[in-house]
Amino acid sequence: MEKIKIAIQKSGRLSEKSLNLLSECGIDISNGNRKLKTEAKNFPMEILFLRDDDIPQYVEQGVADIGILGENEVWEKEKDVSVIEKLGFGNCRLSLAIPKDEQYTGLDYFEGKRIATSYPRILSNFFVKKGINVKIEEIGGSVEIATGIGLADGIFDIVSTGSTLLMNGLKEVETILKSEAVLIANNNLSP
Repeated sequence: MEKIKIAIQKSGRLSEKSLNLLSECGIDISNGNRKLKTEAKNFPMEILFLRDDDIPQYVEQGVADIGILGENEVWEKEKDVSVIEKLGFGNCRLSLAIPKDEQYTGLDYFEGKRIATSYPRILSNFFVKKGINVKIEEIGGSVEIATGIGLADGIFDIVSTGSTLLMNGLKEVETILKSEAVLIANNNLSP
């Protein structure tokens, strides 16, 4: 019997909840997530533990049949996969933030400004549609520090509670999109 291959985040905000979801479905993977690949003990399933931003590519290419990840990564990667179901956890938003002492007057504030982000495609698509010219500084993490060290005038990042923004002297000014965990599938997967 062929095994279903599912890709989930190896660490981070969705990892534990994805494992809990599989457990609630009766899938026993008690041999844990220390390995990058493991098998369910009671179901023909192989679990791949991957970086969340790699999951869309693995699913598109058929390395994994299905995957659980944040909707934001599906939008950012623009891979040819199907979103099967929103899963109701991992809720967050992708928002623009600026230094808390700056006066915000609306999206035109960003005209000609530098914005640091790990989501350049989503951000670029948004500002192109709005007709606002920005310079995007793509960075891999610790986005909140970018304004404090002179890399950018604002940031675009995932926000859950907003506490990290506040701790880094930033204020959220615009929510661009809302995201949650989703189940995606390879488009060639047979029912």
